[in-house]
Amino acid sequence: MKINSPLILTDYLNYLKSIRGLSNKTISEYNYDLINFISFVILRKSYFGNKEKFEKDLSNNKVDSNKIFTAEFISSITVQDMYSYISFLDNILDDNASTRSRKISALRSFYKYLSQEIEIIDNNITEKLRNPKIQKRQPVYLTLNETEKLLEVVGKEKNEFLKNRDLAIVFTFLTTGMRLSELVSINLSDIKDDHFNIVGKGNKERTIYLTNNCIDLIENYIMIRNNYLKNIKTDALFISTRKKRISNRAVQSTIDKYLKKAGFDTNIYSTHKLRHTAATLMYKYGNVDIRALKDILGHESVSTTQIYTHLDDEDLKKAVNKNPLSNLEI
Repeated sequence: MKINSPLILTDYLNYLKSIRGLSNKTISEYNYDLINFISFVILRKSYFGNKEKFEKDLSNNKVDSNKIFTAEFISSITVQDMYSYISFLDNILDDNASTRSRKISALRSFYKYLSQEIEIIDNNITEKLRNPKIQKRQPVYLTLNETEKLLEVVGKEKNEFLKNRDLAIVFTFLTTGMRLSELVSINLSDIKDDHFNIVGKGNKERTIYLTNNCIDLIENYIMIRNNYLKNIKTDALFISTRKKRISNRAVQSTIDKYLKKAGFDTNIYSTHKLRHTAATLMYKYGNVDIRALKDILGHESVSTTQIYTHLDDEDLKKAVNKNPLSNLEI
């Protein structure tokens, strides 16, 4: 059970939408994270950790967040309180290091707004917070041969509509590296010759360029799509068997089906891993510059894109063999 959103938080979320132009999904995540934080500090500082009394007052509507979470209260929050909250995320909520870092970022953004935008606090204590150490992991992706195997399986789909639609979907993922939410939002009117414009994460617009074979697959699908719809009008490019815009979940289920048929473990491989695959193949075989790859994927920072600059075992073997001493006879 959590507190109601105080006016200060509501104003901040409106600021994120109207001024910063963030997406509804991102704002919802900020709201969830910050409500959790506000509930924690009220329990800690106003109820001295007495969870039973706090929850009882909540259920009886006796907790007025607007009266408690004031500028004076916020100013009383210390770095020690912050680290106690981060420990709570780790030990009680079992959040991993990446999730904790994301929630710390939400706090930093909120405190920056409070101190610099509306100036109701003098001291931004989140500047002193340290992020938890994140263990770097190699991104999971399909190799070139595995990618070809997946496409071959999709091409064996007996239903003509599904085969053409799903080939266009999978190939678009694999050649553009776009996000799932971006793919399902594509409209026919968005397509302009060899590219289309999409609004991605953070409400940022970017251009997605298509390969010639991807264009051919989409054009073939569109012809079958139009016959399948008959007199039904919709601008959505990818549609479901119910003749409506396909949903995120439907795409995920479809991809999982083909991954299983191709012999891949869907506990490891998923729709999002096709984005990883596209990025890895572009970097590995296309010699794509890291900054160009950043723009293709719609990343905010190059540091995010750098996870795709990994080398697999074969790459490492080739690198060692290129050492000029490798051919020296001893």
